[in-house]
Formats: sequence, C-alpha cells, structure tokens
Amino acid sequence: MLKPIKTLLLTAGVLAISACGFHFQNGELIPQELQTLKLESSDPYSDMALSMRRQLQLNNVNLVEDKTDVPVLRLNKISTKDQVVSIFKQGREAEKQLILEVEASVKLPNKESFPISTKVNRTFFDNSRAALAKSAEKDVIWQDMREQAARQLINKMVALQHQIHGN
Repeated sequence: MLKPIKTLLLTAGVLAISACGFHFQNGELIPQELQTLKLESSDPYSDMALSMRRQLQLNNVNLVEDKTDVPVLRLNKISTKDQVVSIFKQGREAEKQLILEVEASVKLPNKESFPISTKVNRTFFDNSRAALAKSAEKDVIWQDMREQAARQLINKMVALQHQIHGN
C-alpha cells in the first residue's frame, strides 16, 4: 500500500514541476541590461575567452561585435600557476595545486565600470611514470577550471543587478 502512494506522490510532483513552467538556470537571472553585450579580450581566441563566450551563449546572452551602446564585458587579466603541494619520498613532485585567476570588468554604456574577479583551485596528482596520460588529464582539468571561472563570472554579473539599479 505504501509503494503506490509514493509512486503517486512522485508522479504528482514531477507533473507539478513540469506544468508550472519550471526551468533550470538559462539566463533568466541575468539583468535585462546585460542580456546583450560585447565580449572583449586581449586575445579573443584564447581558451578563457572561448569558454566565456560559450557560457554566455548557454545563458542566452546575445553577443554583439560592432555596437557601441551596449555593455562590455572585458577580460582584463588571466593568470595560471601551479604550486607543489606534496612530494614523494624520493623528492619528486607528487601533488600540485592548479590556480586560475581571472579579472574582468563590466562597463555600462554610461561609462560606469564594475570590476569582477574569480579564482579557481584544483588539486592534481602528478605521476611522472604516466607523463603523457597526466598531461592530457591536466589539460582537461584546466579546461574545466576555465568553464567554472566563466560560470562564476556570470554569477557575479547577476549580482551586479543591485549595483546597477542602486545607482
């Protein structure tokens, strides 16, 4: 008797969520002022710029190239570094911490600028006996970190809504 009730409640919950228009995050939180913007970077084809562009498009942000009366998201500084966290008994590096820091700014058409930044850390176990596999794994981790940094920058753009409307 208990199993059919659970099934009924689960089905009712799924139908209620799908019927009410519930959607996962798809850009609805981004302020209207930032729904159309221009993305600038010193290297527009860098991995970080491409990750940022991809995340903006996933959040339904319209990216333009030539307009001057739209907000500008500028990737000012992108820095990567790795630090040794632990070593093997033989003195070789065992574990590294990968660090990605991104500094950006959102400049509104009225020339008001808002700085935003993010920092992403990951731990990477470095085994020199499997150098080729670890190199490929490290590249995947760096790409994942760039995607995470781009998502965090978008979240900080959402948080700008209060500053934009407060002025």
